[in-house]
Amino acid sequence: MTFKKFFILIVIVLILGGSYYFLKQPEPVSVKIYRVEKGPVNAIVANTRVGTVKACRRAFLAPAIGGEVARLLVEEGDVVHKGQILMEVWNDDLKAQVELQEADIKVKRAAAEQACLLAAGAERDARRIKKLSKHGQIVSENEVDDAVTLALAKKAQCQSANAAIQLGYANVKVARAAVEKTTVKAPFDGTVAEVNVELNEFVTPSPPGIQTLPAIDLLDISCLTISAPIDEVDAPRIKLGMKACVLLDAFPDKRCSGKVTRIAPYVLEKEKQARTVEVEVKLSAPKEVEYLLPGYSADIEVIIDSRENTLRIPTEAVMENNRLLILDDDGLLKERHFKPGISNWNYTEVLSGVKEDQQVVASIGKDGVEAGKKAIAEK
Repeated sequence: MTFKKFFILIVIVLILGGSYYFLKQPEPVSVKIYRVEKGPVNAIVANTRVGTVKACRRAFLAPAIGGEVARLLVEEGDVVHKGQILMEVWNDDLKAQVELQEADIKVKRAAAEQACLLAAGAERDARRIKKLSKHGQIVSENEVDDAVTLALAKKAQCQSANAAIQLGYANVKVARAAVEKTTVKAPFDGTVAEVNVELNEFVTPSPPGIQTLPAIDLLDISCLTISAPIDEVDAPRIKLGMKACVLLDAFPDKRCSGKVTRIAPYVLEKEKQARTVEVEVKLSAPKEVEYLLPGYSADIEVIIDSRENTLRIPTEAVMENNRLLILDDDGLLKERHFKPGISNWNYTEVLSGVKEDQQVVASIGKDGVEAGKKAIAEK
């Protein structure tokens, strides 16, 4: 065999061996890559169960006494003002009592005027008799005593008549209070949400301990709050005035003009559920309150701590014991430990162990994604 043929044979063997080697090499796994960059990271506390949009005030209204609905002055959706009469049960007999008591006061005033005039005359007579007695006129001591006693008695009758007038005014108040029990008035400016009675229908107040439908459900929707239960473990970290975001199933955008306005002073315990503390958030931006209705389901995210411009990575890229997979320039996956800072469901702050612009693997749960393997970034 000539040298030339031998050289050609060696080259063929090398080509075949190299082809076999490369064909046997596993294909690089495709991974989702995130380049480490700077940005905001917030540490948040969120509700454990769904929250609710609530009106700042709500009143379930019903008359204090039962009776037939004589006047129903509102419909669902009506806007009413504080003190406005919404409904009234039949009360003609009670109104007649008010008129009777007011007429009785007029009679007592006339009687009091007469009694006081007689008292004033008796007092003048007593003064004249006393004066005659002092000037030596023939007036017996008994006559003086009788005149003074009569004046005092008439004065007492005058005072009694005036007291009877005051009693009459008190009776009028009692009669008017009875009428008030038959009317339902708006305790604040609001919107009628529900009307559960009909004209001429008989209504009765709820018995003690038994809740029935209110005659009228009144809402003040001039301001709205979002109330949500926070786990008892997270609740101590929340303070009044903290910033908060609100997420609603009915709308896609997150609303972040909220502030914590109330933290319940007790832990709510419900059977088969975790113990929670009710927290309320109020949105301040008018555009974020538009189109909100009481009863919408909502979630809150209270911002406990915040970093405005810090290194961050996706939280989904973090493995146990603060480990990451880095895709290096050679296309190999390498494991790296890092020191985390604050975090939320989306991002985790990086204090050390990773540099800006490094490629972090986000799809760590994918089959074949592990340290030492070849990988390529998904396009």
